[in-house]
Amino acid sequence: MALTTDIVGSYRRPRSVLRRLQGDRREARILVYLMLACALIFVAQWPRLARDAHMDETIPLDALLSGALFAWIFIAPLAFYALGGVLSLVLRIAGPVDAFAVRLGLFWALLVAAPLMLFQGLVAGLIGPGLQANVAGLPAAVAFFAVLIAGLRVALEAPHRAA
Repeated sequence: MALTTDIVGSYRRPRSVLRRLQGDRREARILVYLMLACALIFVAQWPRLARDAHMDETIPLDALLSGALFAWIFIAPLAFYALGGVLSLVLRIAGPVDAFAVRLGLFWALLVAAPLMLFQGLVAGLIGPGLQANVAGLPAAVAFFAVLIAGLRVALEAPHRAA
């Protein structure tokens, strides 16, 4: 299926989408999911950063954008891989867990929430920081945690299906 179809399907049935995505167990594929999510989140920052640069001219827009680029394209993927490792270790307390499935669930949750973060970034850029920007970010947070929890549940049941 197309990536966009899988993202939309994850809003309705995340566990079935994640089970199907586990069929192709390539680390390069989930790395692409992570990098796409980080790139979309970087783009989501542009309106807010443009507003910040316009309001305070001490830091130019290109400096703000290069800092966000470095953070989201170079640092965030490393942090999410570390978080995936920590989640795998924590879930081993509950029983055998598939570390690949944990990373897939984490990275896929981030990719599913990224389009909603684009909307939140637009609101933060147009209206500015405050209650409206926080409310606009709520659907992204709910989607991220719902898909993450579904992914972790799939990761916990994955070793039992393989046996």
